[in-house]
Amino acid sequence: MKAFLILEDGTVFTGKSIGSGKDAVSEIVFNTSMTGYLEILTDPSYAGQSVVMTYPLIGNYGITPDRESRKIWARGLIVKELSRTPSNFRCEGTIQALLEKEEVAGIEGIDTRTLTKILREKGTMNGLITTDEHYDLQQILPMLKKYTIGDVVMETTCQEVYRLEGDGPRVALLDLGAKDNIAGSLNRRGCQVTVYPADTSAERILGTHPDGIMLSNGPGDPSSCTAIIQEIKKLYASDVPIFAICLGHQLMALANGASTCRLKYGHRGGNHPVKDSGSGRVYISSQNHGYAVERKSMDPSIAKEAFVNVNDGTNEGFVYMGKKIFTVQFHPEASPGPQDLAWLFDRFLDMMKGVEECPEMKRSKKYW
Repeated sequence: MKAFLILEDGTVFTGKSIGSGKDAVSEIVFNTSMTGYLEILTDPSYAGQSVVMTYPLIGNYGITPDRESRKIWARGLIVKELSRTPSNFRCEGTIQALLEKEEVAGIEGIDTRTLTKILREKGTMNGLITTDEHYDLQQILPMLKKYTIGDVVMETTCQEVYRLEGDGPRVALLDLGAKDNIAGSLNRRGCQVTVYPADTSAERILGTHPDGIMLSNGPGDPSSCTAIIQEIKKLYASDVPIFAICLGHQLMALANGASTCRLKYGHRGGNHPVKDSGSGRVYISSQNHGYAVERKSMDPSIAKEAFVNVNDGTNEGFVYMGKKIFTVQFHPEASPGPQDLAWLFDRFLDMMKGVEECPEMKRSKKYW
């Protein structure tokens, strides 16, 4: 079936439908990863967005058990070529079948290189995936310009508290649209992880006397999460160790007077270099975000910059002064290096146990 991708600037790409065939209005963003398409599709941070995969052939190892949540959150998948004959000993099916099952739109056969260049030059924009050959641009373009993602944090968060049992430190994880591997990374290290919905009060979390608090990743504009920011202020005021990733990192910064900005086209991929501001060492990170904390907006007496993006100089993390709190913009649980940044979870465990430093910290004594 013929399909079309219509951008809000009027650009139209023609290809073939690979999904449900339903119309999908969304933000159009690109990801530079060569693999991990299932983790990308099921990452709640993509709620309200359709993903362009810059690597030309997608799906050659099929669908594996490597989900990041219970369902696909992306509104659509955009690829140059979709493999329909996957080969992998863990393969459980094809992307085509999964997209149809979960009623997700998709399009293949378009020039994804040109599309990515448009998004880089003009910035992230809204778009429509449709199979309607009689579409009317005069009706579609105003609709695309008005589209907003909305309150996707409450859409993606868990609906009730649940727990991953463990014999180690007790971690309260505030689910802002969390990837499963964040809780999994803690649980594999022996932590008992209790996961709370995003609208849980600080009093309820602190009332359980956790050894540590984890603020997860999540979708949307961080500045719109005003109620959650107020609760994070209370968590900050406690003496409980806190580790925050991606959206959690941004909300902690906002709770301490910093500001965020929307990036032109965001950081999405498994190959983003970040530099440790203390040691000067560069790590390869996995990233997925469209907003960033303004570097100069953070009071240096409150937090010091711990990591910086090598490509564009944006902030990638903070260490909070006089607190057992550190936050990162990237995803250490995603193992892009493959284990470059796993030590951050070990550092969090050390903080909860009262250990002053871990081996990797010795490289970064300036801030840690």
